Amino acid sequence: MGKYDSYTKGLFAIPEFEGESKVTTLGEAIRRNVKPGMTVHMAQDARAAACELIRQFQGTRPGLTLIVSVMGQHALNVVHAGLLKKLITTNASDLFPAPGPSAIIQRAFKDKTVEIESWSLLSLLQRFMAGALDVPFMPTKSLADSSMAEHNKGDYVPMDDPFGSGKRVGVVRALQPDVSIVHGWAADPYGNTITMPVDGDGIWGAKAARNPVIVTVERIVSTDFIREHAPLVKIPGHMVGAVCHVPFGAHPGGILNKLLPADFQPYAQDREFIVAHRNASQKPDTLDAWLNEWVLDVRDHEGYLKKLGADKLLWLRGRAQGDAWEVELRSLADNVSESPEYNASELMVVAAARHLVERMLQHGHRVVLTGIGTGGLAAFLAYYRLREKGYTIALTIGSGYFGYAPRPGCPTQSDLANSYTAQMLSDGLDIYGVVVAGPKNASIGILGAGQIDKHGNINSTRLAADTYLTGAGGGNDAASTARECMAVVPQSKRRFMEQVPYISMPGRGVTVLVSNKGIFQKLGDSQELVLTHCLPDPAVPSLEKRIEAIKANCGWDLKVAPRVEDVPPPTVEELTAVRLLDPRKEFIGPRG
Repeated sequence: MGKYDSYTKGLFAIPEFEGESKVTTLGEAIRRNVKPGMTVHMAQDARAAACELIRQFQGTRPGLTLIVSVMGQHALNVVHAGLLKKLITTNASDLFPAPGPSAIIQRAFKDKTVEIESWSLLSLLQRFMAGALDVPFMPTKSLADSSMAEHNKGDYVPMDDPFGSGKRVGVVRALQPDVSIVHGWAADPYGNTITMPVDGDGIWGAKAARNPVIVTVERIVSTDFIREHAPLVKIPGHMVGAVCHVPFGAHPGGILNKLLPADFQPYAQDREFIVAHRNASQKPDTLDAWLNEWVLDVRDHEGYLKKLGADKLLWLRGRAQGDAWEVELRSLADNVSESPEYNASELMVVAAARHLVERMLQHGHRVVLTGIGTGGLAAFLAYYRLREKGYTIALTIGSGYFGYAPRPGCPTQSDLANSYTAQMLSDGLDIYGVVVAGPKNASIGILGAGQIDKHGNINSTRLAADTYLTGAGGGNDAASTARECMAVVPQSKRRFMEQVPYISMPGRGVTVLVSNKGIFQKLGDSQELVLTHCLPDPAVPSLEKRIEAIKANCGWDLKVAPRVEDVPPPTVEELTAVRLLDPRKEFIGPRG
């Protein structure tokens, strides 16, 4: 026995498990830590926890304030169940399989059963940052000139740079929820937590919370394992109050495994489950029946998984493998047409992709911040066209995928198949705050819109006092800070307005608008969008008549450039590429 063995094997020994155990059931964690009237932050992946909130508070009207940056299916159910007095969010919509207003949110907004406070993704993150750092506010480049700046004036203040640069900046008030609920990959019993490799706001929301965090995880591991994977630990154990073993806790969402051992198996989004919920949510009574079946009639998360069934869980794990998209695409091959005929959405996507290629080469953009929908598809096609030209760009989305190569059959940017090709996995703060808004900014943003006006101002939040759309999401951050933005919007008088009633994204950064009829640009120093290109219409071969039709279908007195270019029809190669990217026609719709 060595001279100091009693010390090295005793006092200085590192135990396999360290700290008291905080392991408990999810039900007990919610009962102990969430009380009526509290402000609760719930990370995007904490979907099992949303179900448990409904089980415990159903019928009691607890008057919670819920903070969720982007709403998922079960968070929407929390609204329907009547648990909230207030919702703080950036996007309250149905995002999958194609984005659109949520019937749940529209009913709650119209009936005034829930107050909805809208922010941009970055500004909400910055409020959490200030809360986590325990400082009263944080500067932001977002929100200026938007309706959110006016509606949130108690928590947002524009000011001059106090250090004399002459620039204007906004400051947002710190946000500290009472409790935060986060879903992670793994934690030891003490609560040291490995979170997901792509994180929306979970880390900062957790760090900003006043009280200990509720952590749900796919697996509980030893402290030895935590030490071996210390670079992946984002929430230290002393901040955690409860550790709950909740496998498939992000369902019906999916999760990605990077850097953890292979037996930490990822799982994909449950497409069929999400679509079934979206269909059920269209009417209150059908959603009540859905909630009874999937939440209230199952006692806990274990019962929920049992109802899903082992075969479904195994299938979701299989679909999360890196090459699963190839198998899926082959099964959808019959959906992909090589016909030269095209519909209005396909025409708009190809025209936007061509113009994006031209714009990036002309202005030296290297990063494309993509939205969901036809604009995202246009960015996908442009990516491959630019690659053919030897021009390297990086596609990115606000949740944290950077430099990814979009896979055929996966038009939703956050699909796990796309994540496997990413060159960097980060978070919203890094993407919006540094990549897009930082000193090395070389980005163009692609935006969708519910409505757009002649100055490029975009409304994606509310149509009237009783009609809610989706929310600004990261669109406001892109419009506020990217070098420039391109909007991709189907044309109608209802959507092309003289002045939008609510400014979600300020128009100062929107330089191009592509519709299914034409292309509009801001020329010279003008801040008004002008018709510069006319898209083809086989039924109207005359350029002059197409221009008149575009003017008649515009809600403002449209100005026309001295020379309007006639855009050639899409090629079969372009159409086939777009159809391969979206074989289910979720964004491009049926042909014809």
